[in-house]
Order: sequence, then structure tokens, then C-alpha cells
Amino acid sequence: MPMDGMTAGFAARELDGLLKTGRIDRIMQPEKDTVILVVRAGGENHRLLLCASPNNARCHLTRASFPNPLEPPVMCMMLRKQLLGGRILSVSQVQGDRVVHVDIDTVDEMGDHVLRRLILEIMGRHSNLILTDGEGRIIEAARHVSPEMNRVRQIQPGLIYEAPPAQDKLPPEEVTAEKLLERLSSLGDIPLHKALGQCVMGLSAVSAGELAFRVLQSGEDRSSNPEETAKRLADLISRLKDMQSPCVTEDEDGNCLDFYAFPYLSQPGGKRVNCPTLSDAMERYFGSRDQKDRLQQKSASMVRVLKTQIERCEKKLALQEEELSGAARMEEYRMMGDIINANLYQLKKGMSEVELDNFYDPQGGKIRIPMDIQLTPAQNAQRYFKKYQKARSARKTAAEQREKTLKELDYLEGALLDVGKCVGESELEEIRAELAKAGYVKRVTSRKQQRDLPKSRPYRYLSSDGIEIWVGKNSVQNERMTLSARPGETWLHAKDMPGSHVLIRHEGEIPENTLREAAILAAWYSKGQRSSGVPVDYTLKKYVKKPSGTPAGFVIYTNQHTLYMTVEPKDIQSLQLLEA
Repeated sequence: MPMDGMTAGFAARELDGLLKTGRIDRIMQPEKDTVILVVRAGGENHRLLLCASPNNARCHLTRASFPNPLEPPVMCMMLRKQLLGGRILSVSQVQGDRVVHVDIDTVDEMGDHVLRRLILEIMGRHSNLILTDGEGRIIEAARHVSPEMNRVRQIQPGLIYEAPPAQDKLPPEEVTAEKLLERLSSLGDIPLHKALGQCVMGLSAVSAGELAFRVLQSGEDRSSNPEETAKRLADLISRLKDMQSPCVTEDEDGNCLDFYAFPYLSQPGGKRVNCPTLSDAMERYFGSRDQKDRLQQKSASMVRVLKTQIERCEKKLALQEEELSGAARMEEYRMMGDIINANLYQLKKGMSEVELDNFYDPQGGKIRIPMDIQLTPAQNAQRYFKKYQKARSARKTAAEQREKTLKELDYLEGALLDVGKCVGESELEEIRAELAKAGYVKRVTSRKQQRDLPKSRPYRYLSSDGIEIWVGKNSVQNERMTLSARPGETWLHAKDMPGSHVLIRHEGEIPENTLREAAILAAWYSKGQRSSGVPVDYTLKKYVKKPSGTPAGFVIYTNQHTLYMTVEPKDIQSLQLLEA
């Protein structure tokens, strides 16, 4: 469900009812475009999230915790200076648009009561969060907009705030049957949902479609009785605020597909789950989605670097393979040199080619040998011996370089695979630190860029036999998890390919089902995820060693057995995940 004006209105009304007169006790800014106000209201603490993310802009109460930067951003410090201790006067929507005002009564440095207003503009990539004073002057904003960026509407501290350009549409509170009929009639013969979107403020295509669906006959997209339809629409829009009954829809695996302020009859897909508040519904929908989007944004540069380096390694490997292929003729060069030397008595300078007995051929055949007419036969023989020596050296060097390239390629592909397994910023930063140590990305040196992040934790699954299975998400976590395991625990890894370390947290005999489920996880969280017959080695942890000086997560092991696994997504979904 897009965060359109209609949904913003439901959210603002809910927040106003819960937070009015509440005191702002704490302010945090975990992201540049996200602010959290801890508000004491109604005898309990509420965490109001105001987010101006380009993809997930929204406002609702949240229970989630967010890591904060070691040093608060400028806007956070300004908000704390201006708003801490203030009381919320109201949370309101502006004329059905995607703009929400949070008005706050606070005390300035002189001890006088003053008005401060937080303005959340929910406008896609132009979304913003702006703090203004009682006169409408901008104090600070999440995104500054300079004249070079927008000549019509600038957002800069010190300027008077200008609302987004007004649209020639009816605000929901001003909708009447007469006004609606006039507007709809002027648009001609077009589907009702499209006409509604063009004449009523704040309706997305989905919301306009829902309103049209509720007033038209089944299967119709246009009205046969415009006057009656206008009356029904005006009545429906006037009753919207009383229709709040928040819910989410889920797929068969329990993943949240969408959220609604009230059940949308025109959107039947998925299982409907009722929620106590709209904030709860929005939290369920936006929580994992926003985190995933931010992780993708933060990992984009890392993914780009890894893909570039992998491409470089593949090109280098192709050249090394070509060198090795060329060096395969070295024995032929030595053989031709030997045959020329054995026949010097019958050769003369100036011959361009000779045909001689090949004493290396068990069948006693002949061989044609190209000659350089500028050289003597002996010099031609030496020329072939030099080619032999050069090819032998090239083969040795190319083989050594090829081995190094294969190891580097394996490391880079493993790192790229690890990025895809990240579910939190801790895992991402651990990968970044490893890549920085290896010289692929720059080290973070600025304290402002660093986060006081907790150590990441592996995936924790519970087998059908009630035994925990741990799966590492990156090389650092793999190493930490494996080296801290008990000697008798069973360790698994996809054979000869990048992948996660998997641990069965149990010593002694392992039930067959648990071993199979652990092997499923090892195959799935590896480069062979979508392949069939993925070989998975397993052995006791006491047989797993880490050679000194090797990269994080690199181990060698012995006494292994191998299972061959073909894994489908449903196999993973059937396993019980305790902690992601």
C-alpha cells in the first residue's frame, strides 16, 4: 500500500489521539532521513518514527531499536536543543496531502513558550523532514535543497518554509456530491478510479481503485448514474475516518505483502491479518523492507567493487590459461631441437624447412621442422631450446599466478555471497572491515562514519530433533563461530566452493534428520545454492584447523564424509528459524 494522502490521514489521526500533550524525553537520529522521538504520553513511553526515506517515507509508532552514530548528526543536535522537554500539541495532515505536521510547545532559551513544527513531506525521492519555528522559518532539514537543485522551492536554514505546490484537486474534507459531480463530469468518459485520482487530493491509484470498487456495480469501471455515484462517493469519503480497521496481508509463508488502514475489498490477494493499530501494521510492513532497502543501498558500493574485482580476476585467469595452453608446446620445441642437433651433418644454412626421422616416434615416422633461413642449423637448434626454456618458465609462473588468482577469485566470490546473506548492519560492517584489510575498499577513519555496532550473530535454526544448527553469515562470523565450537560438535561446509560454515551444536551421535537438515543449510548458503547434487562435507570440529596467516574463515579439515544435496526453497522454509 503506498503511503498516500489517505493513509497519511489515518496515521496522523491515530498519532494525534495517542501523543497529544505528550512530553518529548529523548530524540535520536539513526539515519540521515530518520528521526525517533521518545514521547511520554498516557502513562507510557511511545517511540514516534518520522522517516523521509525516498522509498519508505512514513510516520508511525515503533518498537524496533536502531543503532545510532557515535556522534549525533547536526539535525539531531538541533532537534534536541529545540524540542527536548516540549509537549506535542497536535499531529495533523495538511488538506489530504502527503504532508504531516507535528506541532510542539516548547520553551526557548529565554524561558518563553514557543511553537516548533516538524514537517514530514512524503513525496518519494523528494521526501523531507523539516523543523520550523513559530513564524514558519526553517531551522533545519534532513535534506537541504539549494537553488541549483530546485529554482522554485529551496529548503535551507533561515528561509521561510514554503509548502509543496498546491494541486488543483479537492481536499477530502471539502468533498461534496455537487463538487465531485462537477469535477467528474469535466473529465469525460474515463474509468472512475482514474477520474478520482485526478480530482481528489491524496489518492494513490490503489486507494482510488478501492473507492471506485465500493461504489460501482461488480465488473463496472464507469458509472451509469453519475449523480448517484457522486453522492455515494461523497458519503464514503466523509465516513473514511471512522472506517479505520488496520490489517496486513501475508503470503503462505507468513511474509508481509501489504498493509491497509482498513480492509481493501479490491485487493483480495494474501491472507488478511488484523492489527491492533495502524502503527503496528506499518511496522510489520515497513520494518524488514526498509532495513533491506538500506542494506542494499549501503552495500551497493561494496557489491560494485566486488563485481569489478571478480571480473578482473576472470580476465586475468583467462590470460593465464592461455599462457598455460601455449606452454604445452614446450616438449615439442625440445624434441625439434634434439632432432636438428642429431642431423647437423646433413643440414645447411638457408633451408626454410627440413623433413627428418623422428626418433621420438615409436612408429619411426618423420617430422617437418620450420627453420630460420638467416640462422645456421646449430643456431636453429638453439632457437628451439630457448623456446623450450621460455615455455617451461612461463608454465611455472603462469601456474603459480593461476593458483593465486583462483584463491583470490574464491575469496571475492565468497565475500559477494556473504553480502547477500546480511540481515543487519553489523554483518555488513564486518565484511567491509575484512575487505579494507585486504585492500579492496578504503578503511573507515572518521569517527562520524563509524557505528558502535554489536558483534553480529549467526542464523540459528532448530532441527526436527530439537538440536540447534548455526549458520555463519560472513567469513568473520564463520571463523568466530567455528573456532569457538566444542571439539565434538559436527562441522559442515559445501565442498570446494564459497559458502557458510555450519555447526550442529551437539556432541555425540547426530540423528540422521538433523544431519540432513544441516547439510541442506550448508548447500543453500553456498555458491551452489540453486544447483543439484551439491557436495557437502561434514566432520567433527576437532578435525578443522585454521592455518596461520590465512584470511578470515579459511580452514582446512580431515576425516570428512560427503553428502550430495539438491535443495529447494521450500526445504529451507520448512526449517524452524530461531534467530536471523
